[in-house]
Amino acid sequence: MQNSDLSDKEFAELDAFLLSDRCPDDAMTMDCLHGFLTALALAPTPPDSAQWLPYVWGGDENEQPKFKNEKEQARLSGMVQRFLAEIDMTLEVALRDYEPLFCEFRQGKKTLLDGEAWCGGFWEGMHLSHTWDMLEASECAPLLRPLYLLGADELEEEELELLDTPEKIHKLSVEAEANLPHILKYCLQRRRIN
Repeated sequence: MQNSDLSDKEFAELDAFLLSDRCPDDAMTMDCLHGFLTALALAPTPPDSAQWLPYVWGGDENEQPKFKNEKEQARLSGMVQRFLAEIDMTLEVALRDYEPLFCEFRQGKKTLLDGEAWCGGFWEGMHLSHTWDMLEASECAPLLRPLYLLGADELEEEELELLDTPEKIHKLSVEAEANLPHILKYCLQRRRIN
């Protein structure tokens, strides 16, 4: 059986392409992509790749990446789909090994987490797959707050104040990471029922 996991080289290649000037400005970064694909993997009925893949490249059908040729497009699109399969497999068989791809940065002697991009991707994937509606009506609803604050496009002014320093973003990111296993477990149970 062929290994679906992305190699380090493929991960770096996809990362470089998404950050390059050949992709629209709104193309996802790898941490955003990881959150987005995680949300898709949790969906009871995952959307078709033709529906979600344009979001990876920037979401606008009129502004697509500048692929060298169809072969490169197929290869990079295949990498994204294999990344989804890798996440799906981890969630299904090794949930305890799953870790969100949050950014880490040094501030003085401290290492701070920044989960904004991951949560932004997760938020977008949850809405695209309509999984958010199910979660908001579940017992997991209170656990969603840090993911919402870090990932939603539009926040109230008083909510923005909860994100106005790196330390506050770190605190919410730690909360989001702590809440995530419960959210994932609930979604996986719902997926198995459907």
